[in-house]
Amino acid sequence: MERATKWGAEFLGTFLLVLGGCGSAIFAAKALTTARNEVGVGGIQLDAAGIVNSGIGYLGVSLAFGLTVLCGAYALGHVSGGHFNPAVSVGLATVKRFDWKELPAYVVAQCLGAIGAVAVLWAVQSSRPGGFEITQGAFASNAYGQENGRIFYDLPGAFVAEVVLTALFLVVILGVTTKAASKGMAALSIGLMLTLIHLISIPITNTSVNPARSLGPALFERGTALSQLWLFIVAPVVGAVVGALVWKVATGGDESQTGETEAEGVEAA
Repeated sequence: MERATKWGAEFLGTFLLVLGGCGSAIFAAKALTTARNEVGVGGIQLDAAGIVNSGIGYLGVSLAFGLTVLCGAYALGHVSGGHFNPAVSVGLATVKRFDWKELPAYVVAQCLGAIGAVAVLWAVQSSRPGGFEITQGAFASNAYGQENGRIFYDLPGAFVAEVVLTALFLVVILGVTTKAASKGMAALSIGLMLTLIHLISIPITNTSVNPARSLGPALFERGTALSQLWLFIVAPVVGAVVGALVWKVATGGDESQTGETEAEGVEAA
């Protein structure tokens, strides 16, 4: 029963992440509306129709991804640890924060959560006025290169960005969840880090750092999104392992961050 609740929490957390993050990208990032303004011409005021983009843009989408992790971690983190990302699970297992034996079930739950979220997005998209046709990017898939009219960075830069940013994500996650860190601030720090990662890399790959987040849209869009999916599985996993090992070497790992030294410093002060 305890394992089932953990799997359920990972399903729900990943569902929330993909629904909120990808949903904001496809529905709200770009929202074009018509507007009427007055323009002065030769001393005469004339009506002028125009198009206004009232969407949330890169900043809004980045915040949406960060907020979903923040809310999910506070709501479900105490149940499952709040991974919501196969790469995070691998990184935590690398430094013995998580049992490798539990990894397959966590990954399955996370992937199913992502697929379920995209299914909901598809159900909403299918009611779009004027009809809806599934195209590349219709569900905010990740990509590299310039295929199908989407402009992203080529494979070498995309790979480097995904590895490095996932590694830094793990460094932050591991750092703010040690016994020496403030527990109440962990979810906030992780959410803000994911926001920062998206601000950096949406123009590069549409930001993955999460194989489950990439899998859901790719399965529905197929085509290029599915053929390029390998990168968004391999790069985040490699980055997670690298980040976990770098954190352990740089900080001494959990063995040296027990909270006792920090407590002694406070008492001495």
